[in-house]
Amino acid sequence: MKFFTKKRVVLFLLFIFPLICFLLLSTGTNNFTKLPIITKDVIDVSEIDETNQFKLIDHVSVICFLGNDVDKNKAGLFNLNEKIYKEFTKNKKFQIIAVLPKGKESDAQKLKKELGAFTDMKNWHFLAASKNNIESFYASFSIDEPLTDLSSSKAFLIDKGLNLRGRIGDEENIFGYDMNSVAELKNKLKDDIKVVYYEYYAAFKEKNENKADRKI
Repeated sequence: MKFFTKKRVVLFLLFIFPLICFLLLSTGTNNFTKLPIITKDVIDVSEIDETNQFKLIDHVSVICFLGNDVDKNKAGLFNLNEKIYKEFTKNKKFQIIAVLPKGKESDAQKLKKELGAFTDMKNWHFLAASKNNIESFYASFSIDEPLTDLSSSKAFLIDKGLNLRGRIGDEENIFGYDMNSVAELKNKLKDDIKVVYYEYYAAFKEKNENKADRKI
């Protein structure tokens, strides 16, 4: 029993155990639970963006709807910024798009300035669109929870293929993530984004392995 000294246990937890976990993940292909697709073929924001600056295709996107009262979801956006944006801003093709009605651009700029005080806003986008376009875009999510004054307290996860992602199970169904709940953002949305990125990693790894097998 002398082998299991306190020092060796600490070393195991710090170095060996993480290495074992990594090897298990790297050697298995698709041996993980994929995040369910809630709705396929969501409208790309490029169809409602008159500035031609933004698109969802080939991006991992978090979408939120600010509505006519931009400050209503201010606290939720700060939560989203701290728990999600700062975590993934260095990931390839990650972005957050806040959709708001035309005429509210000045309010959005004030909010963007506040968020940008301690944040690099390069992947934080604010998109102004008409009422009809916002409603059409949201309707393409095909979820039974209408916008309130063009606003929602939920953030929505869209993958690179324009699919709305979430959770479907016996215990819970999540079509959007509550921005006012730090726990939900940190423990669910954060984990779900990681799963989506790992799906792309696993698919890329499998594709390369298949190419190597064909060459052999």
